Amino acid sequence: MSGPSAERSWQEANQRTLSAALSVVRAHLLVHARATGAEVPAGVDDLPAARAALAEAQAAMPAPSALDVLVAAFGLSPFERDILLCSAGLELGAGVGAACGAAQGEARRPWFTLGLALRALPDAHWSALTPVAPLRRWELVTLAPGDGLTSSPVRVDERVLHYLAGLSYLDRRLRDLVSPVAPALSLPPSHAALVERIRVACERSPQGGGVVQLSSTDPDCAQVVASAACSALGLRLHSLRASNLPLSVEDRATLGRVWEREAVLSGSGLLVECDEAAGAEGLRAAASFIERSLGLVFVTSAEPLRLRGRTVLHLEVGRPTRDEQGALWREALGPSAALVNGAVEGVVSQFDLSMRAIRAASAEVRGGTQASSSASLWAACRLQARPRLAELAQRLEPSAGWDALVLPESQKALLRQVAACVRQRVKVYETWGFAEQGARGLGISALFSGASGTGKTMAAEVLARELGLDLFRIDLSQVVSKYIGETEKNLRRVFEAAQEGGAILLFDEADALFGKRTEVKDSHDRYANIEVSYLLQQMEAYRGLAILTTNMKDALDTAFLRRLRFVVPFPFPDATQRAEIWRRMFPPSTPTEALEVTRLAKLSVTGGNIRTIALNAAFLAADAGEPVRMAHLQRAVRAEFSKLDKPLAEAEVAGWT
Repeated sequence: MSGPSAERSWQEANQRTLSAALSVVRAHLLVHARATGAEVPAGVDDLPAARAALAEAQAAMPAPSALDVLVAAFGLSPFERDILLCSAGLELGAGVGAACGAAQGEARRPWFTLGLALRALPDAHWSALTPVAPLRRWELVTLAPGDGLTSSPVRVDERVLHYLAGLSYLDRRLRDLVSPVAPALSLPPSHAALVERIRVACERSPQGGGVVQLSSTDPDCAQVVASAACSALGLRLHSLRASNLPLSVEDRATLGRVWEREAVLSGSGLLVECDEAAGAEGLRAAASFIERSLGLVFVTSAEPLRLRGRTVLHLEVGRPTRDEQGALWREALGPSAALVNGAVEGVVSQFDLSMRAIRAASAEVRGGTQASSSASLWAACRLQARPRLAELAQRLEPSAGWDALVLPESQKALLRQVAACVRQRVKVYETWGFAEQGARGLGISALFSGASGTGKTMAAEVLARELGLDLFRIDLSQVVSKYIGETEKNLRRVFEAAQEGGAILLFDEADALFGKRTEVKDSHDRYANIEVSYLLQQMEAYRGLAILTTNMKDALDTAFLRRLRFVVPFPFPDATQRAEIWRRMFPPSTPTEALEVTRLAKLSVTGGNIRTIALNAAFLAADAGEPVRMAHLQRAVRAEFSKLDKPLAEAEVAGWT
């Protein structure tokens, strides 16, 4: 029998067992009262009958009672168990208060003390009263202020009292710090193998627990593995952020004891999440906390966890493999999998989503229509992959198509080759076996070089629109740091966040980081070279497309250029190309009148300047209530050349009316 009816059956049996156990300690107190000459009603101190009733109640338990579990978990002696019962009986109104008053020879003293316990309860031992013994170490009972150790009233902790009564909840001191983690629904084989390793290691541990460090670029995957491992061991899982740990040693010790007690009472393991927000101080606090914590503790951290008193099992948790992701998609999509017309294979080849993201995207697709389900699946994947990277870079909404690019055919051919590489990388690398030759160099990287306004960013937008991918521009001024190691950390965060969706990364003005590497003369030169090498490694391992733009190709190190897959030069547009740009610049809905494209094309400016001039002229015309004419363009050209601090011959704009 299982379910609610089984729970009710256990609750009822647990109440009978607890009541019978309270009757036994009450009988002990009354036997002591009678021995000291106190008047006790006949029959109420029938100890043999109380013990028989307890044995009968225990035999009827469908599973161990809360009292038995607690006694075994904390290693309580029979004397310590009876102290706990007496203090609980005072709160439960089981006649223990009156028995205490009778045993102390004064009805006005209906409380329980350690001195009374030593006198009235069997198998008494002084060591049960020490602060390091289980009762006080785990705060199962507390001493109220009194005259001394043996005369102070003993109170049961509220959390323990409810537990004995069969009610479980999270200790109030932990509610704002730890959160329950939902059990894992299903696991891919690669993660199931990790769970089995953890289960075996924990079962072999003398304490039945241990410390497991889960290193992963995906916190969701690490959390799922930890949750599944706890389930395999019959435990729940709670998570705690290292950044929320108290920095005071004393406060951490108190929190540790509270958690250890809670882990026993609720049958839980703990996941300590050491993200970047915790910092080095948080990681040290986490190590100190974990070292003093008993039971099963998981920790997620990019840095190796080193403990003096506990051994650590280090495991790498990768994302599910492509085949596993395909199975997860089909399971999560359910009947909708038949409606996406083979799109699952496409999203698996492009996106590297966590199990949680796959389920969320599938839930969104299941609400779509058959006609749009394939497109909806791709769009849902983009949305799931977007949030992490959106915190680190600026997302550009691509609107330009191939027709918007005015470039020589050789450059367009190179760009189409870049797109083909991104589209077919899974077939070439995995199906055709190129990845088996080594992972180095499998990343798709490109350098777009040319003067500002020649179309480098627009070309990146065209590629993003063609491939149906997000485009993120990374501000290198925010990435590069003067502090040693910080630039690498910032770059790692960008690439790790981008892996989920294989987004196109656009590093604008790459010269800020990738200038010529010089001879190492001091530590600054050495670390600058390390930063460049680290970026190259990340680009070569990145599963998507990384684009660097520069205005000064000649300033880049030739060794750096050799490691790029594509180098696409964006030349300054000639008169023919400028004329074509001018023809495409004004939208069809823009009113124009007598525009002379041939004269406009004689201006030596880039496409970016042309757009600015056209836009400013449109505003001038709109404000005047007129169509865009050459006169408006003349004023806009003068303003643009003045802004660029570039000379403008009067003959170039003469007669623009």
